[in-house]
Amino acid sequence: MKMKLSVIGTGYLGTTHAACMSSLGFEVIGVDTDAAKIAQLSRGELPFYEPGLDTLLDEEVKSGRLTFTTDFSLVADADMHFVCVGTPQSKDGLAADLTYVRSSVAAITPYLKPGSLVVGKSTVPVGTAQSLREELLQSAPHADLAWNPEFLREGFAVEDTLRPNRLVVGVTSDKAEEMLKEVYEPVLALGTPWIRADLPTAELVKVAANSFLATKISFINAMAEVCEAAGGDVTVLAKAIGYDPRIGNRFLQAGIGFGGGCLPKDIRAFMARAEELGAKQALEFLTEIDAINLRARQRVIDVVRADLSEDLTQYKIAVLGAAFKPDSDDVRDSPALDIAAQLHAAGAKVVVHDPKAIENARKRFPNLGFSESIEECVTGADLILHLTEWKQYRELDPKVITTLAKGALIIDGRNALDRELWRAAGWKFHALGRTD
Repeated sequence: MKMKLSVIGTGYLGTTHAACMSSLGFEVIGVDTDAAKIAQLSRGELPFYEPGLDTLLDEEVKSGRLTFTTDFSLVADADMHFVCVGTPQSKDGLAADLTYVRSSVAAITPYLKPGSLVVGKSTVPVGTAQSLREELLQSAPHADLAWNPEFLREGFAVEDTLRPNRLVVGVTSDKAEEMLKEVYEPVLALGTPWIRADLPTAELVKVAANSFLATKISFINAMAEVCEAAGGDVTVLAKAIGYDPRIGNRFLQAGIGFGGGCLPKDIRAFMARAEELGAKQALEFLTEIDAINLRARQRVIDVVRADLSEDLTQYKIAVLGAAFKPDSDDVRDSPALDIAAQLHAAGAKVVVHDPKAIENARKRFPNLGFSESIEECVTGADLILHLTEWKQYRELDPKVITTLAKGALIIDGRNALDRELWRAAGWKFHALGRTD
């Protein structure tokens, strides 16, 4: 008989995990304190955009295997409880706010049956799992706690859950590992590498991975700054070094940097935790990584002023992209939206388009202009900013856009457009790290 699972927290991670575990044949109950969200999920409706997840959610809810509730007592017959709540950056510093993690574990503790396993998936500072386990063993000694970090890429969340490139579990007993192997048996059957670790290492794997990716992105953006100063081309440089198998070509696309709800806050929380542990010097390089990332946004604004004027009050700027990455409606710490907001604050008339993130962007910056169509967005624009590399933007015909825009001037903040195609259509084309 298959185990019954609960998922605590029905945000991006929790909803994805719940639907995917249900698709593997488990009975899953998702729990959250947000009644409106639970009602929407119970109808099989996804409250955010993620390719493929909407269909999967609807199928699993209709199957009866997947249910949602605000009543924590209904997890009492579950064998395993996945904690999938957010760990945002603290309002008063760089550290992670663990309020939701701790309150979630506390909420389910009275309902843990003998032999059940609490499994953390949230990204937390190292040491959190051990402290939670010690507290749990005091209040519910008949249960145990493990950590199983997630490695989801927005836009590929279903694939990354059902066909991950590795599964990492932090456990303190063979029984906990056996239970997790039972849950992930269909995934392991695909040949997925299984890594057993202690609790601190499992926590560190996630933040170490994010820190490495952030470092690689900021490195190529630093090279873009040097290329501009030296008259080089960062796209050719990236291609050349990417052939070295020790380096690889992934995450070597220079542009306006990384954003979203994970990388920025995770590397900051990692630095804060290292300082608490007395290992501040080991991660001081991440301070510069963060600075390079934020500087990339300012460099775009500098190029805009150089191309138009220091005084932007007379200009309309069309911004293509609001989400922090394509195939997502997530605007948390979005470089694109940050740049748009700064240009608006400088007096420019800014109109933003995005295929999926307009609603979330409007909630974040209601004073910005928004357009549901690309054509309307660029009409009368003195300058176009390409800031999120959606497929729709890469496939634009510059000759058509010429008939709509006021000025044939575009800045490619993602180095994703065909420069020669745009130039052939009469456009002045700028991209970070590439000189004319």
